[in-house]
Amino acid sequence: MHRSRFSTLLIDVPRDEVPAAAGFWSAALGVPARPVPGEEQFTSLREAFPGLVMAIQAVDDQARYHLDIETDDVDAETARLTDLGAVEVNRWLNCRILRAPGGHLLCVIPLHSDPGTFEKYAQVWD
Repeated sequence: MHRSRFSTLLIDVPRDEVPAAAGFWSAALGVPARPVPGEEQFTSLREAFPGLVMAIQAVDDQARYHLDIETDDVDAETARLTDLGAVEVNRWLNCRILRAPGGHLLCVIPLHSDPGTFEKYAQVWD
């Protein structure tokens, strides 16, 4: 048994376009855009969606959206999603990068949210 939840929506933006994107999304959503200390590739849009993390991620690739699924068992959640048709395309630190049917990227990440938030929103899988 393991648990997981949709935890994060990331707006992937080419590095040189991050300031403009941060300004746009901050104004569009009515929330501040703040750099994440120690993780310079991320600009937080905290409180845009209660219970979820939303951020801009500087990438050396094309603009896109991707989501993160946080879990208490990265191996089990990766296996569950690949059984559903996703394909593992890469690994980064303790995270797994998958491509879902239809071509969208998602990451399976270890727990990072407040334990109470995880408990409230996580699904339990056998």
